[in-house]
Amino acid sequence: MLYRIAEAADWHHAQQTGFFTSADLAADGFLHSSEPHQILETARRYYAGRADLFLLEWDEEVLAANNVRVEREWVASRNEAFAHVFGPVPLAAVRRTWPFAADAKGTFCLPPALSGSGAAE
Repeated sequence: MLYRIAEAADWHHAQQTGFFTSADLAADGFLHSSEPHQILETARRYYAGRADLFLLEWDEEVLAANNVRVEREWVASRNEAFAHVFGPVPLAAVRRTWPFAADAKGTFCLPPALSGSGAAE
C-alpha cells in the first residue's frame, strides 16, 4: 500500500469526481506518495501543525489495473526513494482514509490501524 497526506479540499473534490488529484500532479507531473515508514517524516517536514488533513491508503495493484503508473524515484533531499504516481488516482484504489491532524504539540501520530503494522519504523 502507498499513502498520501491529502488536504481536505483535494479529498472532498475526489469524492465528487471519482479521482484524487492535487496541485502536485500539474506542477510536478506526478502525485507524491509515501511508503508506510515515510509518512510521519513527510508530515513533520511539510504539514507541521496542520489539522485539516486526511491520510489516504492507496492500493498499488488497483492503480496498475487502472493503468496508473507508479515509479519509485530517488529524492536526494530525503536520501531515499519515494513512490510517484503518474496520474489521477481512481477512488477504487483508495482502501482506507483517516483524519490526520497534528496534536496540540504539533506532532503527528499514525492511525491505530497502521501503528502496529511497522508503519512507524
